[in-house]
Amino acid sequence: MKNPEVQLSRRRFIIGAGALVVGAWLPAKGAKAGGLAASEATSAAGTFRPNAFVQIGTDGIVTVFSKHTEVGQGVYTGMATLVAEELDASWADVRVIAAPVDTPVYKNLKMGIQGTGGSSSVANAYDQMRQMGATARLMLVRAAAQLWQVAEAEITVNNGIIAHAATGKSGGFGEFATAAAALPSPDMQHVALKDPKDFTLIGKVSGLHRVDSVAKTNGSAFFSQDIHEKDMLTVTLKKPPQFGSKLKSFDASETLKTPDVVDVKATDNGVAVYARNTWAAIRGREKLQVEWDDTAAEKRSTEAIFAEFREKAQSPGEVAAVKGNPDDALKNADKVIEAEYTFPYLAHAPMEPLAGYLFWDGDSVHAKYACQIQTIDQNQFCEYFKLPPEKIHIETLLAGGSFGRRIDLGNKTNGPDLASDMSAVAKAIGPGQGVKLIYTREDDIRNGWYRPMMLHRFRAAIKDNKIVAWTNTVAGHSFAVGSVFGAMVSKGVDRTMVEGAKELPYTFDHFRCDAHIIPGKVPTTSLRSVGSTHTGHAVESFIDQLLHETGQDPVEGRLALMGDAPREAGVLRAVAKAANWSGPASTPGRMRGVGVAKAFGTRVAQIAEVSIGYGGVPKVHKVWCAVDCGVAVNPDVIKAQIEGGIGYGLSIALYGNITMKEGVIDQSNFNNYRPLRINEMPEVEVIIVPSSEAPSGVGELGLPTIAPAVGNALALLGRPRSSLSLPFHRPDHSDAV
Repeated sequence: MKNPEVQLSRRRFIIGAGALVVGAWLPAKGAKAGGLAASEATSAAGTFRPNAFVQIGTDGIVTVFSKHTEVGQGVYTGMATLVAEELDASWADVRVIAAPVDTPVYKNLKMGIQGTGGSSSVANAYDQMRQMGATARLMLVRAAAQLWQVAEAEITVNNGIIAHAATGKSGGFGEFATAAAALPSPDMQHVALKDPKDFTLIGKVSGLHRVDSVAKTNGSAFFSQDIHEKDMLTVTLKKPPQFGSKLKSFDASETLKTPDVVDVKATDNGVAVYARNTWAAIRGREKLQVEWDDTAAEKRSTEAIFAEFREKAQSPGEVAAVKGNPDDALKNADKVIEAEYTFPYLAHAPMEPLAGYLFWDGDSVHAKYACQIQTIDQNQFCEYFKLPPEKIHIETLLAGGSFGRRIDLGNKTNGPDLASDMSAVAKAIGPGQGVKLIYTREDDIRNGWYRPMMLHRFRAAIKDNKIVAWTNTVAGHSFAVGSVFGAMVSKGVDRTMVEGAKELPYTFDHFRCDAHIIPGKVPTTSLRSVGSTHTGHAVESFIDQLLHETGQDPVEGRLALMGDAPREAGVLRAVAKAANWSGPASTPGRMRGVGVAKAFGTRVAQIAEVSIGYGGVPKVHKVWCAVDCGVAVNPDVIKAQIEGGIGYGLSIALYGNITMKEGVIDQSNFNNYRPLRINEMPEVEVIIVPSSEAPSGVGELGLPTIAPAVGNALALLGRPRSSLSLPFHRPDHSDAV
């Protein structure tokens, strides 16, 4: 029997057995207000799991349903903090689980779909999740007031205890959960939120451990690779080595002789090997004999693709932003400075390669994996199985890293990805058979999705020793074209290609940023920091070169151009103060470089101290980073994300390079797609600039400025200004894994 519900417009309160459940959607500014189409699910055990944001049980446990996927960035802790702050809950009693797939209820208010990305999680949920906590608190207080026959205003809530000082009565949340659930729901628009001066959790550092840290420490945290369902088959999928090839024929005779291999099937996406365990699935695939039709395949090498980009960039593309008349300024300049920066394909290389479980019974689909954009994946399953959304159920698990890799943009333009592959292997074996599809790291690096290749061509005009004009032509692939993010392309410009390039923190009299979208057959997607992975590096390297040409200090010269960018100037001053900046020269043999960027609403500035190490490999000794991300909800998480982003960005800058030879990816694993080692990680000092602005993105902000900061220091040590991904290799081959 389903539990009764009380539903009012624009909010939904679901009464569970002995639990208070609160859920609501607050529309973005200007959005049309409306009711929610919430759903509910009852497990075989009869326990009720509502589609809502907050649940409080009779045991006093507060369960927060996170609409955002935890990929290691700390978002579960962020969601819990926002709710617990307004609820005045005990942090020890707060739990977080993944929300089910229900786009109307759980959509990202900045993206319009249910999903995690673009460093938008806390930014879009800040008011919403605080509202959930405040509403739950109000209902608990009302329940206590009615039970004790006292005024609501006389009741206090602190650390999970509801109390009335005059009568000495008190109790935990669990004692009032059932009564609170029976109350009429308040008007959420009039539920008061705390004044920031009264915060006890938001912005605090001490005593607030991450909600997922214990499980990840003791090994109880559950990831996609941990899935082992009864009677499931483990599946590997053999794909063509060249992107765009199709299956011609295959011979599975030797594969079927492999112990524990159950079957081999041709699928829409390749050849699937079904086995009773992972090792058998991998070994069986190795014995497959496959012939591919490469008629429509990409057969070029990396150099040939860059040559196409370079040719296109010789003339302006579609204009993204323009000011003044840069062409005339260039013609009349005392000096014209030119530069070119190239950026290769990059693999995301998360620690946990992709995997997922899918059960199709012919009438519905149940999937379990680390899903990052639930709406996109659900739509893919709907299309593949010809089922309505209510027949598609996705259980979102923790992810062992993503960096953009788990954003599944599988489509007809760029080919299939995890959701499509899971669907294909399930459909090929037939309904009623659960399948766990696994990707090895070699699968992901050789047949995965990549950060698009890019080329930047800059020209700047110097007049009377002043930078008067700046042009930037960007040429490269667009992952938005042909995908669900197609709306990001307008008038021939993909905004992700030029973010960080079309709006600079620097003011020039004449400016133009334009772009060429060049089609390609290699599947591409966003990588941590999206367009800023290349625009931040290119822009900050070029401005540094121009300041050097005009004899200006890297910090003071930037500040002189930041009249229209006060927050960028603020982080630059903060990082310069922390680093005791008096110029780029440091201790003998070391130089310091600078980088500044704005991305996802956040301003960040870095100074890196660098030397040339053993075998000519750059050694980064210390990085200072100042970040202005508005209200700092979880300072420890912010610092961890900046530190992690710097490490990831430095790994890319020094070693990240995916190359192709005749259409085949050269790299395969960490032996030749080398990550940064722990002994190579620099000391990092993070300065969080106090701000009362709304929270903005953090997870991707360590990347945009680490490469140019290091590169600008290396330029002063005699290294050429270019993309850093050479990659470097130690002469003693100690980079072998």
